[in-house]
Amino acid sequence: MSDLALTQVTDYTLNGWAHPEAAEEQSRRYCKILESGKILFFNEPPFAFAETDRQFLLAQKWAELRLHKNVSYRPSDDVFRGASGDSETVARLHGIMRNYSRQVLDFLARFLSPYAKQWILDFSSFRPLEEQGRDLPLHKRNDLLHVDAFPSRPTRGGRILSVFTNLNPSKSRVWETTGPFEKLAREYAEDAGLRQFADSRPVSKTVQNWGQRLGIRGMGRTPYDKFMLRFHDYLKENTAFQTNFPKDRLEFAPLATWLIYTDGVAHAAASGQYAIEQTLIIPPAALVAPELAPYRILEKIAGRSLVS
Repeated sequence: MSDLALTQVTDYTLNGWAHPEAAEEQSRRYCKILESGKILFFNEPPFAFAETDRQFLLAQKWAELRLHKNVSYRPSDDVFRGASGDSETVARLHGIMRNYSRQVLDFLARFLSPYAKQWILDFSSFRPLEEQGRDLPLHKRNDLLHVDAFPSRPTRGGRILSVFTNLNPSKSRVWETTGPFEKLAREYAEDAGLRQFADSRPVSKTVQNWGQRLGIRGMGRTPYDKFMLRFHDYLKENTAFQTNFPKDRLEFAPLATWLIYTDGVAHAAASGQYAIEQTLIIPPAALVAPELAPYRILEKIAGRSLVS
């Protein structure tokens, strides 16, 4: 693993902070490390995850159970999707994902406490299929370097924080990453059309809010959200970038857990099977180092606001 890309956490475990008296200071420090474009990782999950639940997930015949790209759970609505089968199996899977999400959120509320009162819950997912060689459309491939952006869930400058755990009993999950966002943006944002999006007329916050409440897809997108959707696709389409841009190869061993801002670090899952994930949106007002947020970096390059 690259020392430049990763920061190992040793002062927080399943039992909590090694030095509780320094918890607030350490929480802010780890928030800033994440926001700067590094990945935090633990050798083992810093939250409870029952071995019986892991074994149940590994034992399923996912080629028969799966309906979608991944199995997903939305904690805000307690909605489980992505697997079919007998009602007992689906109910057990739903319960596992619900408990997993609760445990991760409890951990994050203590470990990254500056975010806890303002974060927005997003999906949990379980990724049971081998990433290497998956037959997916280009824009949906996980093995190509990309930054995350959600077509149906604009962040309006908020950051996409993800927590992953490799549940595979014997095989590492292999990633490639490119490091902090600013170098990537300064080299490729203009070519990806940043100026065009920056020059577009922004939708007022009132209209954005109403569109989001009514469920109108895309109504809440700011110029930043529109550009990030394009940037996601542009990077996957760009063969020269995929081949030549400097990258780190990371191997996450079985049971390793890692935290990353997937909107700010271009990443690809080169190989691996059985990863579980919880995602949250961290609003700009909750960030410890807002000047490092992708929207602020892109605004500096474009010379104008992209989110208001």
